[in-house]
Amino acid sequence: MVRELTHFIGGRHVPGLSGHFADVFDPNTGQVQARVPLASRSETEAAITDAEKAQTEWGAWNPQRRARVLLRFLDLANRDMDSLARLLSAEHGKTVADARGDIQRGLEVIEFAAGGPHLLKGEYSTGAGTGIDVYSMRQPLGVVAGITPFNFPAMIPLWKAGPALAAGNAFILKPSERDPSVPLRIAELFLEAGLPEGVLNVVNGGKETVDTLLEDPRVRAVGFVGSTPIAQYIYETAAAHGKRAQCFGGAKNHMIIMPDADLDQVADALIGAGYGSAGERCMAISVAVPVGQDTADALAAKLTERVKTLRVGHSLDETADYGPLITAQAADKVKEYIQAGIDEGAQLLADGRGFTLPGHENGFFLGPTLFDHVTPDMRIYKEEIFGPVLVITRAADYEEALRLPSEHEYGNGVSIFTRDGDAARDFAARVNTGMVGINVPIPVPIAYHTFGGWKRSGFGDLNQHGPDAFRFYTKTKTVTSRWPSGIKDGASFVIPTMN
Repeated sequence: MVRELTHFIGGRHVPGLSGHFADVFDPNTGQVQARVPLASRSETEAAITDAEKAQTEWGAWNPQRRARVLLRFLDLANRDMDSLARLLSAEHGKTVADARGDIQRGLEVIEFAAGGPHLLKGEYSTGAGTGIDVYSMRQPLGVVAGITPFNFPAMIPLWKAGPALAAGNAFILKPSERDPSVPLRIAELFLEAGLPEGVLNVVNGGKETVDTLLEDPRVRAVGFVGSTPIAQYIYETAAAHGKRAQCFGGAKNHMIIMPDADLDQVADALIGAGYGSAGERCMAISVAVPVGQDTADALAAKLTERVKTLRVGHSLDETADYGPLITAQAADKVKEYIQAGIDEGAQLLADGRGFTLPGHENGFFLGPTLFDHVTPDMRIYKEEIFGPVLVITRAADYEEALRLPSEHEYGNGVSIFTRDGDAARDFAARVNTGMVGINVPIPVPIAYHTFGGWKRSGFGDLNQHGPDAFRFYTKTKTVTSRWPSGIKDGASFVIPTMN
């Protein structure tokens, strides 16, 4: 039976009125499991109106009271962790264990955001002048929006919504139409936790919905995670309409393997970081850069053997290493990249195109694919594949290895594996990317630091979660105060100074 999904506006499920729908597939079988409505401009504007009304009361709550709602939400989400993970897995295709990780990384930001009472404190200077005090306060922007991707349907919405709500904003979430059920469930749990109706609205939709959020002056800020062309479009459109924008795009994350690295540890790290979640992660390692030919030959041999042992299976199969891709179109696109790599002369060590899962022949599965001798001029090196494809690009020495991620158009994350502290320290300081791992394959910062890439991986001045999130979702007001004390200065036409 095909489920009929809704929007979540004003604290209740609202059927779509536009007449336009998108199919939500079961990636394991290829069958349609749900239909999600795509909101029209008028439906989106109605959600903004609802959020604007609700924000006035919510913004007036003291920060501690708002934090208590987030803490109750944490309890409820942990109570329902298993059902949330299975729902996420069934729509996305990642394994249940990986889905739990998706949810947990989102909840860690909610935990951080519950510290909003501290993070929203302003500054105070007494006696800045004769009888003059100066202080600042952080205030909510009003209505803000998040446009989030399919690959982390719990984590990224929580990264966006948690700090925004803690800061006193109303939040409109436009999740991916490919796996919208968990975002809708998150909204239900926030309501159960005591969030006032309308403070968190979920509006499903496509470009019309996005453009409405970008153009409506009542939406003061927009956060986005997705592909680089869309990230740039949203950033530029939001800026043209006077909004703050925080937009994160594609990635091509490298792992540098120095000759002194433990290659068994490296192979395990690459297998997990490259093929986990079928490679559908913006922080996936997709390029291995061994330094020196001996290192490269040994690593290629180890990876070739490890790839053979990977278990691709149904997303609910607890023994599976990874499951299907999100859609048939996504799988077809990855297959096109594999063929492009062959055509451009890369050495194919493992080909995942022939994989089928018995009993699920129509599922969107791909086996692990491995290339060696990939050069920087090839498409499979330059472009984000977003699938279970790992490439080896050999570097003659450390300086060449450093240049590869530094000169790539994307600058999201990078890792180095080495036993040499000097090399690691130099690499971390000099590499031109936003996030660095040292003997850590997926360098996603913890919740109280910030997440963000450089170059064409990130648009905007402030990163996700951590203190940057509260800076992004608030405006600073500075007050200069003097109380009369019998002093009569007379009129002055000179700008005030500290003299």
